[in-house]
Amino acid sequence: MSPLPTQMINRWQNREEPSPGQGTIYWHILLGDQPEARNAAQTARKRLADFPGLHLPPLEWLHITTLVVGPTNEITTEQQQDMLAAASELLAELPPVDVTLNRIFYHPEAIAAEVQPAGPLKQIRSAIQTATLKAVGREGHTEGPTQWIPHMTLAYSETEQPAEPLISALGRELPTSEFTINAVILVAQQGPERLWDWHLVGRAPLVGRC
Repeated sequence: MSPLPTQMINRWQNREEPSPGQGTIYWHILLGDQPEARNAAQTARKRLADFPGLHLPPLEWLHITTLVVGPTNEITTEQQQDMLAAASELLAELPPVDVTLNRIFYHPEAIAAEVQPAGPLKQIRSAIQTATLKAVGREGHTEGPTQWIPHMTLAYSETEQPAEPLISALGRELPTSEFTINAVILVAQQGPERLWDWHLVGRAPLVGRC
């Protein structure tokens, strides 16, 4: 388990922003249509309601960031469709995944809930990387320097403040939520991350075909 941060920082203070008219291509597992995930996010919001300086993801865009592909100006529309076709073919071999959301973990830039089991989700991510490499010539990358941990972000920090009061208010766990993941979505995010100007390119379903 990662050590708890002592200080929250502004996630976007030194973060490079897309140029005007540009954005980023992502593979996301979208969770906004999962009532259990929305309930978990709303529980966290109630516990954190007294704290300023937090940016909360819109409930409709709750997600697990699976892969950052790259800037929109480097990936053509045709390549996006090729990625989607390649991913759909690979993910058709994998079954939907029953997951649990419970444990909260803290980062100086954000607060998130871990999604488990990680094994099947890492298998999905590996297929997405393979499809991306085939279509675009790059594997994509994880946000941040650490290894990928499947998670749903509950809040982003947009100011400096001590972490301990937030940790005390929110705790280390949410009521256990269980739901099923059955697709990965290719998303074109226009402009800065915090504007949530997302455009869905397409859906690659988990079919579990034999």
